[in-house]
Amino acid sequence: MTLMEDAKKGIITPSIEAVAKAEGIDPETVRSCVAKGLITIPVNNRRETLPIGIGKYMSTKINANIGTSRDYIDIDAEIEKAKAAETFGAHAVMDLSTGGNLDEIRTQILKSVNIPVGTVPIYQAAASRKVVVEMTSDDMFNAVRKHAEQGVDFVTVHAGVNLNSLERLRQSDRIMNVVSRGGSFTLAWMLHNGEDNPFYAEFDYLLEIAKEYDMTLSLGDGMRPGCIADASDRPKFMEFITLGELVKRARAVDVQTFVEGPGHVPLNEIELSVRGMKELCNGAPLYLLGPLVTDIAPGFDHITGAIGGAVAGMHGTDFLCMVTPSEHLALPALEDIKEGLLVTKVAAHTIDLIKEGPRERAWEKDLAMAYARRDLDWEKQFELAIDGNRARKIRDARKTESDTCSMCGNLCALKIVKEAFEKKKMEE
Repeated sequence: MTLMEDAKKGIITPSIEAVAKAEGIDPETVRSCVAKGLITIPVNNRRETLPIGIGKYMSTKINANIGTSRDYIDIDAEIEKAKAAETFGAHAVMDLSTGGNLDEIRTQILKSVNIPVGTVPIYQAAASRKVVVEMTSDDMFNAVRKHAEQGVDFVTVHAGVNLNSLERLRQSDRIMNVVSRGGSFTLAWMLHNGEDNPFYAEFDYLLEIAKEYDMTLSLGDGMRPGCIADASDRPKFMEFITLGELVKRARAVDVQTFVEGPGHVPLNEIELSVRGMKELCNGAPLYLLGPLVTDIAPGFDHITGAIGGAVAGMHGTDFLCMVTPSEHLALPALEDIKEGLLVTKVAAHTIDLIKEGPRERAWEKDLAMAYARRDLDWEKQFELAIDGNRARKIRDARKTESDTCSMCGNLCALKIVKEAFEKKKMEE
């Protein structure tokens, strides 16, 4: 049976128990939400992994994208990135490799980490042919099955890209058309072959494969906007409507899902996108890259993504895909992965401070930091910091003879007021 099937029968499985313990909530609450599709725990039955809960009442989770390109093929480098992502707090990694021996790369990544691993099978289907549009529907489904057999915990499938959304795209005034790689493969295939997307037309077969391996479907955002000017248009919302229908079909046969969301969205439209997706997709866990809130920050898109992610989280986003400084520029290096992940952790924590469920635990950390700062307890501050080593290096680089920091030294407001109160108390 799948995890959702067990949950619907009232069974609290070890995965549900582990998630409940990690999140500090009642196992029955987790079970109930898994049964309804409001919490997803991506764990392939072919692989042992650390169970994570994504969705209602859960702390905000972070995914790190890694993988080769056809220009840069270095398996060892990608393994190092995967391990570093896990070390610095990623809850999942996605292998987006498009160059080299894809089977071997995926095998090594699955072995290298204990957290859930996701993939995009259409990349491998496309790589099996000289030209993307020459892949067959069998290539696409065979790739999904191969990834499932290897133990991949969740796969992105752009099943919402269909003839209907293609027509909306044709009638739109989009500047950048389609920026999703998987979405572009799908649209190019449809235009070349004059047929609907196999993952949409044969969605029941996709569900059969997913159910056999208890593999989660990440319903991809092939129509996501690639620039601020294209945000909140008809192609995007048409895909949302389709994804909501597919979520219902998956739940009916006990296959877990989460839904991927838009890329570039201005601040004032993020609430519309998130609440719209949540409503149209029946409360399914929502997975966002960013969203990026401006187009003019190459080199800083990990920051624009974190800003957008924090706002999106305030309105219901559950799962953040980190953005690196090399977004739009180059294949991420190891340092880019670390930098992007840490900045996204800041966004995730700010979400948890106001999110039902993890709010109390998040506040405990901030309160502890407040007391540590009040008491000038530097070791405690470094212990609580998202990157304590970085904080320590900055302080040590510009030391002061005072027990405060070198910004104020003995003119520190905390120190002055503390000493004033102590002096007044002694005089009384």
